[in-house]
Amino acid sequence: MTTKIVPVVMAGGKGTRLWPLSRATAPKQFIKFIGDKTLFQNTLERVSDTELYEAPVVVTNEEFRFLVAEQARLLDIPLAAILLEPVARNTAAAVAAAAATVSALHGRDAIMHIMASDHEITADDTYFDCIRSARDAALSGKLVTFGIAPAEPATGYGYIEIGEKLEKSDAHRVKRFVEKPPLETAEQMVAKGGFYWNSGMFMFPLAQLIEDMRQHAPEVLEAANEATANAAHDLDFTRLDSEAFARSPDISIDYAIMEKTANAAVIPTPIKWSDLGSWDSIWKLGTQDRDGNVASKNATLVDTRNSLVMSDDIHVAVQGLEDVAVIASEDAVYVGRLKDSQQVGTLVKLLASKPATAALTQSHPTSYRPWGGYTSILNGDRFQVKRLFVLPDKKLSLQKHHHRAEHWICVKGTAEVTIGKETRMLRENESVYIPQGEVHRLANPGKILLEMIEVQTGSYLGEDDIIRISDEFGRN
Repeated sequence: MTTKIVPVVMAGGKGTRLWPLSRATAPKQFIKFIGDKTLFQNTLERVSDTELYEAPVVVTNEEFRFLVAEQARLLDIPLAAILLEPVARNTAAAVAAAAATVSALHGRDAIMHIMASDHEITADDTYFDCIRSARDAALSGKLVTFGIAPAEPATGYGYIEIGEKLEKSDAHRVKRFVEKPPLETAEQMVAKGGFYWNSGMFMFPLAQLIEDMRQHAPEVLEAANEATANAAHDLDFTRLDSEAFARSPDISIDYAIMEKTANAAVIPTPIKWSDLGSWDSIWKLGTQDRDGNVASKNATLVDTRNSLVMSDDIHVAVQGLEDVAVIASEDAVYVGRLKDSQQVGTLVKLLASKPATAALTQSHPTSYRPWGGYTSILNGDRFQVKRLFVLPDKKLSLQKHHHRAEHWICVKGTAEVTIGKETRMLRENESVYIPQGEVHRLANPGKILLEMIEVQTGSYLGEDDIIRISDEFGRN
C-alpha cells in the first residue's frame, strides 16, 4: 500500500494535426515544440516529486517503446512499468490495464493520476494545489476530472458543467458533460459561466474505479485484466496479451465510466493548459514579437504579422503574409492559414492515400532506435547514404543483409566494428567495408556520441532486409 499518488501517463497516441513535425512513428508527445524537452518529458517532470508521487506507469505501444525508455533515461526518471498496447482500444482499456498493474504494485487502495503525455501545462503552485485537492476528493471515493477555466469559446474541446460544491472539498459534482459544441453554443456556455473545458486528466481511487468499471464497462475490465494476467515481460517492457486486449470495446474512459458513474466530481483548475491540438494552439502559447509572430531561430520574417514560422533545419524566409502557419521539417513544408490549422488531419489523410506521399505521413528522415538512430541523407538507384549516431556504451544488433553491402566511415568518436569473426577499432577518418551477407555489428565503446556515414549499395535497400542474429534490446 502507498500513500502517494501513482501517475499513469498515456503515451500511445498517433496524432496528425501537427504535421509535418508530428508523424505516425514520431508523434507530438516525443517532439520538442516549446523549450528543450519533449511534451512527454515535461509530463514526467511534473510527476517527479517523490514525496507526492510514486514512479510512473507509462502506457504506450510497440512502436514507441524505445522512445519512452530513452526519453525517461535522459531525465534520469525511473519508470515503474511500460505497458505496450498490442492494438489501439482507446483510453478505457488503457486505464483498465494500468489499474491492474497499479493494483499489483501498490494494492487496491492506491490513487491513480491519469494524464496525457502531449499536453502543455504550467505546473505552478496553483496546479499542484489542484492536484492535492483532487487527491483528497479521490480519497473520499470520487472519480475526479480536472476542468480547465475556458480562455475562449473553443469548439475543439468537450465541456463540463459543474454542479454544487461537495462538502469539505474543493471539488464539485459533475452536472453534465457536453460534447465538442458548435461556436454559438460554446459562446453561450462561456458567457453563462459554470462550464469548463474537459482536460482529459483524472484522479481515480483504484477500488472505486474497478467497481464502476465492473458495473458500467465489464467487457473492458475483463479484457484488460486478462491481457495483463497473460502479459509477457521483455526487458523493461510489459507486452499486454494481444488476443485478450483486442476483445475490449474501443471506447474512451469518458464514455465508458465518467458519463455513467454516480461518483463523478470535477476540480475547477485555473491553470495555463493546452492540448496542443493545432498549429494555432502552438502560436497562442509561444512568445510573440511586436508583430504577433512566433518564429524559430531558423526564420526571417519581413512585413509578416500574427503568424507561426517553425523550422529545425532549413532556413525559412516569409514576406508579406498574415495569420499563416509555415512549418518546415527535414523533408516537407506545410503552409496554411492559422484559422484552418484544425483541418490539417484532412490534408494528412490525402497525403497518406497516395503512394508518392504516404511515407511523408509515417516517418521522418531521422529515425530513433534504442541505440541511437539514423538520418537518411541521399537515396538513389541502388545506393543510399545515411548518418548513423550511436549513444555511448550502446551497440547495434549482430546482423547481416541478403541484398546489400555497406561502407562505414567514422566521422566522430571511436567505433568498435565486428565483421565475421574479427573485431577492430575504427577512429575518426577511418573506414571499413562490410560485404553483402557478412555478419557484422557496430558498437560505441566510448564516452561521447559516435557518428558514422553509412553508404549502402545493392539491389534492395529496405529496412526489412535485416537478419538479426543477437540483439540486446530483444528485437527480432
